[in-house]
Amino acid sequence: MKSEITTVGSGEIRLSKIILGSSDYLKLNNMPKVHTMFGAYVNAGGLAIDTARHYRDSESVIGEWLREQPRSAYTIITKCCHPVREAPHAPRVTPEDIVQDLTTSLEMLGTDYVDILLLHRDDTTYPVGPLMETLSQLVDEHKIKAFGVSNWTLDRIKEALAYCEEHQLHPITFNSPNLSLAAVNCQRWENTVTADQEMLEWHKVNQFPLIAWSAQAEGFFGHRFKKEDAADPTLKEFVDVYFNELNWKRLAVCDRLAQEKGVKPIQISLAYVLHQPFPVFATIGPEEEWQLQDSLDALDIHLSDEEMESLRKGE
Repeated sequence: MKSEITTVGSGEIRLSKIILGSSDYLKLNNMPKVHTMFGAYVNAGGLAIDTARHYRDSESVIGEWLREQPRSAYTIITKCCHPVREAPHAPRVTPEDIVQDLTTSLEMLGTDYVDILLLHRDDTTYPVGPLMETLSQLVDEHKIKAFGVSNWTLDRIKEALAYCEEHQLHPITFNSPNLSLAAVNCQRWENTVTADQEMLEWHKVNQFPLIAWSAQAEGFFGHRFKKEDAADPTLKEFVDVYFNELNWKRLAVCDRLAQEKGVKPIQISLAYVLHQPFPVFATIGPEEEWQLQDSLDALDIHLSDEEMESLRKGE
């Protein structure tokens, strides 16, 4: 699997183009499947694993798996400062929350450092300065190698980068918004951010690394849904986000290109994310080994500029 090295102030971060995310099978009583899935990913050359303090037991499960692995061989990404489940609307984006969450994450993961720490949410009423000071200090303490943000607006990212430069701090190194072929009608979860054209252009100009979440749009381009599903109340969360005419047109283009290339439509949609004109990495959440393999095979798909434009336009 193709990997890329990103240079940061404290050294180098190695990232696989496909990052293995935390799926529902990550449970301590399900370790045989964990070993199967993680083993398949590693055997394919994968080295980056994504989790978060908010993801229930995933950090503990990954920690259990890491006990039998050489820690330095893997890039571990975790995220902090998500609201707690008991108070989903109460922001938790403060220096104290960063330190508290990271301390717990390190204990659960059974390691003394994580490679990348992302702020899982933002609170725009809180100043960026103390957050950046805290994250930079954690780099100096060797508890994290690099840090970034997830679900931050471009304006806040620019503000944070400017603060880091002005105060000679370690800078934000990664941005992790939602990015897929799908055009979204609204955000699926509160206070999340989907990369818009302005953000994508900024990434291109600055060659700033992007870690895409929901890179496969919940299986939309794998024909998980049909147009008539719009009336199904059990699918409302997906209907509200993904059901629009442009996405159905983009799905048709995926079908056409998949037939021409002898691959699956959902692989075309993942290849679209991976073909952005800046360093981009896609976090996936396969539940089964065949789903993992489908995603890995998308790395071998080439899309021309004309095909990328056809996907964007849906024609």
